[in-house]
Amino acid sequence: MSLKYRFILITAGLIFVSSLIALYLFNRSATTIIEQWGQRIAEIQVLYDSARLSQPLDREIALSQQFANSSVIKRWANGQNDPELTRKAEQEMEQYRQSFRDRNFFVALENTGAYYFNNANNDYASALHRYTLNEHAAKDAWFYQLIKGGRDFHLNVNPDPELGVTMLWIDAQIRSETGEILGLAGTGLELAPFLRDIVDLNQPGITSLFLDASGAIQLYRDASLIDFATQVKPDGQKNTIDRLLDTPEDEAMVREKMLELIQNRQGETPVETVFVTREGTRHLLGIAHLPDIDWFAVTLIDLTELMPVEPFFRTLALMSVMLIASLVMIYLLLNHWFLIPMQKMGGSMLALQNGTFKVERLPKAQREVGRLIAYFGEMAESILRHTDELEDRVQERTRQLETLARIDSLTNLLNRRGLTDTLTTWLDRAHRENTSLGILWIDLDHFKELNDQHGHARGDQALIQVATLLRDNLRIYDQAARWGGDEFLIVMVDCDADTLMQLGERIRLAVEETMHDDCHITVSVGGYLTQPTDTIDSLLNQADQAMYRAKGLGRNRFYYHAD
Repeated sequence: MSLKYRFILITAGLIFVSSLIALYLFNRSATTIIEQWGQRIAEIQVLYDSARLSQPLDREIALSQQFANSSVIKRWANGQNDPELTRKAEQEMEQYRQSFRDRNFFVALENTGAYYFNNANNDYASALHRYTLNEHAAKDAWFYQLIKGGRDFHLNVNPDPELGVTMLWIDAQIRSETGEILGLAGTGLELAPFLRDIVDLNQPGITSLFLDASGAIQLYRDASLIDFATQVKPDGQKNTIDRLLDTPEDEAMVREKMLELIQNRQGETPVETVFVTREGTRHLLGIAHLPDIDWFAVTLIDLTELMPVEPFFRTLALMSVMLIASLVMIYLLLNHWFLIPMQKMGGSMLALQNGTFKVERLPKAQREVGRLIAYFGEMAESILRHTDELEDRVQERTRQLETLARIDSLTNLLNRRGLTDTLTTWLDRAHRENTSLGILWIDLDHFKELNDQHGHARGDQALIQVATLLRDNLRIYDQAARWGGDEFLIVMVDCDADTLMQLGERIRLAVEETMHDDCHITVSVGGYLTQPTDTIDSLLNQADQAMYRAKGLGRNRFYYHAD
């Protein structure tokens, strides 16, 4: 055999062996890069889905808990036969109905089984009592299970056959001052719009869903797979994550990840990833625990659809053809066009995976590699923009929720929660420093008659005027709040009895002399000075009793309750 043919044969053999080695290395590198990129995308998508779910739920949960903690609702729950308490409770329900996102509410009472409900169209304004729960009826088992569970609030997707609606319900416990469970109160989010806006993102290759602690499907774009009324079903009858996976081994891996997330919720990795098989295709599954609601956010990513490997093999084929011309040229071209850009892209992916988000500017390349690099650059910039926007929205939402949770929107005074937080801090400090707090409990006299005769707008105006008078008469280091309805509280730090009585009488007199333009408005004021053994509940109870004592003595007066 001539040297020429030997050289051709050797060259062809070298090209063939080099092609096989290059194919193997290329496939392995591409698979590794795609998997690393997919894991980072899965983490970002899970966190994004979690934030999108939290945005509408956080406010509704806070409002539901505030609704359930309403003193008006609590008093009425223990005295449903009192017409006056019933009227006040119905007014309270209507106010909260207007505040909830979907303009509906429900109240279910444990002692009578009475279930009250009104929808966004206000269809049941004249008959809020829709039906009576029966502890022996299967359709009502959810209520008694939640009462028995004793959690402060609970989320469940459940159809109500009596009302003919299917919603994501937010159930908050109504508890007496002694901790006794009186019932449930909250609101419902219509399921179809919620799924459309939060879950069904219509992103090719990406599937989002939410599970409860048992693995039951709570939110999913296919409503037929949602496990309704999960809390009353035994485990074997639930629609769980295994409905979406091909093998029991995959389900076991997912449940193991769920357990790890619950046990290590304080760790540095809020998202776990694992590869599973779904409908015969390998998927990357990302999962995160949402401890506030005890749910799991899950994202399934089909990497073959989201980032197909075919462009890589076309590039390799092009490089193999170029190898025939010259091994040296192939090396130079491969090094210049492919290896260096892929190394840069790998470094950029690693930066994204580590969360630094400092993506190095990738060099220009040609053909498929160039397009792939351009796609990655655009994708990386999109992720950076999306992450920044998401962080801004989450921060803004957090600020809004903090303001909403602490400030009364009508009077701009602290609300019940805001004052409770402040009072807790001040009372602890007073106990440490052996000082006293002064409490003034203020209630507008005949406020219901004012609303009935002059309308709610005039009643709101009166509340704003009283709030202004309180601010004008307070010391700069004292704090005023709207406790609820027509009741206000003032907390005075480092206070004595004389100062407390002077301020209480001054406020009463200021309201009497100021607010008589179209109707004469007065207030009843109860005062109490804390004792070293007082708790928040005891001092609020003493101030409340003092206010009711002032009302019992004829209203428009100040009464000081000495312990």
